[in-house]
Amino acid sequence: MIFKSIKTGQIATNCYIIGCQETKEGAIIDPGFDGQDIFNLVQEEELDIKYIINTHGHGDHIGANGELKRLTGAELLIHQADAEYLTDPGKNLSVYMGMEISGPPADRLLQDGDVIKIGNTVILEVLHTPGHTPGGISLKGKNFVFTGDTLFAGSVGRTDFPGGSQEELLASIKNKLLVLPGDYLIYPGHGPSSTLEKEKQSNPFLV
Repeated sequence: MIFKSIKTGQIATNCYIIGCQETKEGAIIDPGFDGQDIFNLVQEEELDIKYIINTHGHGDHIGANGELKRLTGAELLIHQADAEYLTDPGKNLSVYMGMEISGPPADRLLQDGDVIKIGNTVILEVLHTPGHTPGGISLKGKNFVFTGDTLFAGSVGRTDFPGGSQEELLASIKNKLLVLPGDYLIYPGHGPSSTLEKEKQSNPFLV
């Protein structure tokens, strides 16, 4: 699998670029800002981006959706419960960041259990992990999971924004993430990567 990551914007949102080595089809996960920088990485890998996937609808994860959609022609995917966040600066909180992000609507609305196939070698399963937002998702691969703002290295996502729920967030982590093998790598929306085993043993919100 082709894998690249880049930190974008003032709060260093992790954007991930993944692709199939055989077909060069790819996907961009959480393009928060800095669309041209993200696109430069895509071009370096000579990827044909099929999907832009948002793990949730907050502004720091969707800010470059429009620019990259124009540059790549990719389909935009988000969970159905966060669909309105894409076009509403109040819901996506960008109005409180000193900007108003109103990007394109989704081309495909995701649900728990959906499968996203990228080329011949990359398959992502959608895990609905609400709590940070109602439509928060994680994306499970063969031995890794993109956790968005649900689970971080040593922490968990905030639940004090509108639509957040600490009870839902902790249930999502317990029932959807901690049941995966401990050697699974986690790639969060902010901060460094980790493993599920490490988080089970040392994350203060989970022990």
